[in-house]
Amino acid sequence: MRARYCAHVLGLVDFVVATYHPSCQAEQYRDAIADSVNSDWLGLEVVSSQVTSENEGYVEFKAFYRDGDQEYCLHEKSRFLREMVGNSPQWFYIDGEYPEATEPQKVGRNDPCPCGSGKKFKKCCM
Repeated sequence: MRARYCAHVLGLVDFVVATYHPSCQAEQYRDAIADSVNSDWLGLEVVSSQVTSENEGYVEFKAFYRDGDQEYCLHEKSRFLREMVGNSPQWFYIDGEYPEATEPQKVGRNDPCPCGSGKKFKKCCM
């Protein structure tokens, strides 16, 4: 999960596409994935993780990003499947659920920055 978030921050579209499960056929959505990767990502909070079997796990997270002058929070519970690639097991994103609707997050100049730095928004990401 953290690797996929870092790939979004760094603009690594190929990595994001490659970490989708093959059944997702992510290559056909490459343009939409590239658009999401090009967002202004501000921070990641892993809420919980759960391994439900040897080859299936869930990660609930909140990813904060900016679009224009609005701050948003993507809150998702992602499902991952582990499969062998050559001689190595690899986790693949398969799908996700959205526990909460994504709505603009109003951040005041003196509020803590949503990136998690601990600084006031006006002194950090504004």
